Amino acid sequence: MSSTFSLPASRTEVVLEEIRRGILTRELKPGQPLVEAELAARLGVSKTPVREALKVLSNSGLVTFSPYKGASVCVVDAELAKSVYDVRMVLEPEAVRRSVERRSPELLEDAAEALKEASAAIADKDQAALSLLNRRFHRALYSGCGNPLMVSMLDDLKDRAALISVVGWETNPSWRKEWTEHKAVLAAAKKGDADGAAGLLRAHIGDFLDRVLGAIEG
Repeated sequence: MSSTFSLPASRTEVVLEEIRRGILTRELKPGQPLVEAELAARLGVSKTPVREALKVLSNSGLVTFSPYKGASVCVVDAELAKSVYDVRMVLEPEAVRRSVERRSPELLEDAAEALKEASAAIADKDQAALSLLNRRFHRALYSGCGNPLMVSMLDDLKDRAALISVVGWETNPSWRKEWTEHKAVLAAAKKGDADGAAGLLRAHIGDFLDRVLGAIEG
């Protein structure tokens, strides 16, 4: 995390993204206390935007609050991984199936661009960029499903899913494998094969969960 930076209009938004990046790159370790005064000094801001950012990150699942210990980085365990991926397995393939049926060329173009950028990030071993590109790819495929509530529910999982991905990548940096699986899902979507795209995505999500659980339980 950088010690200072130029702040735009929303200090909270910048602080939020900086802390999120720190968590997803493991610069901020699982279980590490997040002390408002220390973060504020490190980021060159007052404690107020830090406090607001931590509340948002708590709602998204990256930060936990304890009545006695305060805020800390969320620790991923098997129960959390199974819960998050269970919801994804139910909702996301169906959302993608509907998106493909509705035909949204601009969303497929965005998914293709994310896939292209991910290839470069893999070469650079840029885990933070890969995490963001991964969520961008998935969202591009499901956001055209025509059900705003379904999209919102999947969006609410994105930080937790990203944090779980980091756990899997720590022991098995399977970025190239996932890129290949993403490519197959996108190819099916471009062909208009809604059921095929949904099936490939379900297998992709399930396979990654197995690897994460192996890392946690092994």
